Amino acid sequence: MANLLESVNQRTQLAGQNRVELLLFRLNGDQLFGINVFKVTEVTLCPPLTRVPNSHEVVRGIAQLRGKIIPMLDLAHAVGDAPVADISVCYAIITEYNRHTQGFLVSGVDRIVNVPWEEMSPPPAGSALNSYLTAVTHIGSQLVQIIDVEKVMAEVHDQNLNISDKVRAESQGLDTRPILVVDDSSVARNQIQRTLEQIGLRSVQTNNGKEALGLLEKWAAEGPLAERISMVISDIEMPEMDGYTLTTEIRNNPALAELYVLLHTSLSGIFNNALVAKVGANHFLAKFDPDDLAVAVGEALKQVGANPALSAEDQV
Repeated sequence: MANLLESVNQRTQLAGQNRVELLLFRLNGDQLFGINVFKVTEVTLCPPLTRVPNSHEVVRGIAQLRGKIIPMLDLAHAVGDAPVADISVCYAIITEYNRHTQGFLVSGVDRIVNVPWEEMSPPPAGSALNSYLTAVTHIGSQLVQIIDVEKVMAEVHDQNLNISDKVRAESQGLDTRPILVVDDSSVARNQIQRTLEQIGLRSVQTNNGKEALGLLEKWAAEGPLAERISMVISDIEMPEMDGYTLTTEIRNNPALAELYVLLHTSLSGIFNNALVAKVGANHFLAKFDPDDLAVAVGEALKQVGANPALSAEDQV
């Protein structure tokens, strides 16, 4: 199992190439699920667990690994399937999401595959499970479903969605043009929208980079883009076109190139900070903290307001 995961440095070579490496695993049956390897720090047989009274039903216990106390979540149970029957024979995928470390208990781990984001499609409408998916793809003849971990985490952990009074007070008088929000997770989009609304800002939401780029190009063809939006907040991991590629496309299009782009992602900041300059993004923020996001947006809008490319007539 130790050889299953490549080093972080090797994996970061895919960043900016509109590709993703998925760790494939199974829950209670033969169906394959996937998780971005970037989020994975370790795969191990489930260690001994200590039950925590009054914890969420999805949390099967906590374990001590590498000097850390890590909650272990039953992923099958979290997405509406039956709980893992025998924890002693399952695997724990240790992950980092939104600045939290947790383990996901799964029945089996398969392999790592390299997939272009354009081969990932939004999940079809239908079953209840689809509400926990952000994308689907095929590996050969096998369907692979990508779980919306943002949704799982939001349901298990109590998240503060309110900005502080201090940040709210400091966010007065900001540019009120809408902000384009790009994220494949409905939970993440709603979190961003709620934060923006608390500082008096509106948003236009899209599900992935391809959809966002098409909308930006349409707006630019209709008139000055500065009359439509003030900035872009984009996730990195998205089907069809990821955030790195979206940013690159924005910078390569003269009609879009002046847009302020904030990459806002649950991926680890260790390597993303180095890639901000590579793809031309203005800022990177690990999500989700409402105060941090509100402050980052406020600073961005102040920069946009000071940009001589945007005249007074451009402000709506």
